Amino acid sequence: MKVLIVGSGGREHALAWKFAQSEKVTQILCIPGNGGTATMPKCQNLSFAVSDFEGIRRFASVQGVALTVIGPELPLAMGIVDYFHDANLPVFGPTQVAAQIESSKSWAKELMISAGIPTAASATFTDPELAKAYVRSQSIPIVIKADGLASGKGVTVATTLDQALGAIEQMFTGQFGTAGERVLIEEYLAGQEVSILAVTDGDTIRPLLPAQDYKRLKEGNLGPNTGGMGAYAPSVITTPQLMAEIQTTILEPTIAALRDRGINYCGCLYAGLMITPEGKPKVIEFNARFGDPETQAILPLLNSPLEDLLLACVEKRLGQFLPISWKPGSSVCVVMTSAGYPETTESGKLISGIKKAEENGAAVFQAGTKIKDKSLVTNGGRVLGVSATGKELNEAIATAYRAVSHISYDGANYRRDIGVIEVPKVLNIKSP
Repeated sequence: MKVLIVGSGGREHALAWKFAQSEKVTQILCIPGNGGTATMPKCQNLSFAVSDFEGIRRFASVQGVALTVIGPELPLAMGIVDYFHDANLPVFGPTQVAAQIESSKSWAKELMISAGIPTAASATFTDPELAKAYVRSQSIPIVIKADGLASGKGVTVATTLDQALGAIEQMFTGQFGTAGERVLIEEYLAGQEVSILAVTDGDTIRPLLPAQDYKRLKEGNLGPNTGGMGAYAPSVITTPQLMAEIQTTILEPTIAALRDRGINYCGCLYAGLMITPEGKPKVIEFNARFGDPETQAILPLLNSPLEDLLLACVEKRLGQFLPISWKPGSSVCVVMTSAGYPETTESGKLISGIKKAEENGAAVFQAGTKIKDKSLVTNGGRVLGVSATGKELNEAIATAYRAVSHISYDGANYRRDIGVIEVPKVLNIKSP
């Protein structure tokens, strides 16, 4: 079977890598792909624009693609899945109206409140002065969010009033484009964050392994928010009892609430949760697709064929699918970025050492890369995701960082505490 993947990040490379392990998958077509998918067996990059929905749909139809998977949030929000549905082509991903669960934080918040799904108290504003007045009446810390898509960067956890007021000013003056025309202000939730990626056919929803994402740029969870600096799975704080509660109080009610609105949600539902000090899960955000970099930590542990699982969703038979099978142990993904990320990015820096890293037990998923003059160079903010597995979490951490030490390019940056904050005595990691 042929599989088509839309997107160019580390998540898409990881999806292609997993599909390539199946004997049933004969060809993987990536639009547009990156430097990693350009050289991977069974894989071919195609130079379509991600926004060329008509061209992508026509290509999938002519080529007899058995499954198309949409990776990034922007084409989902723009309605690419609707194009495939119009032609009765198999596609994994939510429709445009369903993708509002990520493309509009205020829409998602209203959905949660109406369905009784536990989440932070909030208020939405289109006027900066009213937003500032509201913040002055609330306690600090407080969370300021751009309502629309901002590549994972439109969130400020303000620890002072001045910081909160400054974040509001930045959003309403265009730092995040149209995404900041509406601003959501939320109460600050304390606790531990957990990422739950679940697949659904609109009726049945099944979670993948729980993961922990690290969004802050610097060690110790300091610095600005990013698209994600690393992840590990399964989360050490997510017990079977907690997963059962997440299933019954968050995942199933969300799908039911969407269905009640006439929305059939097929795809991956990402629930970013805060586990409060009392052990209760609350929703921080929903995303309408596989998380990045959580996907790069979760897929190395997946035993079930990925194409079978996703096709079960597309064909609305997830309820009859066998229990999802997982390998024992843990997985860690360390993200390597360009200098200046997330504010700026550098491109064209020669990358070396990936082969050596992979020889030392890692899977290196490429994101901001491209092939230039037959050499691999940087081409974006988040450049690589270095993933490794182990029987124990500390073994996976050690293998991942050994692999990272073999990779070099000018301006490379990464956190040295991925997986360590939750288990502080596991490993004393030093800069290579």
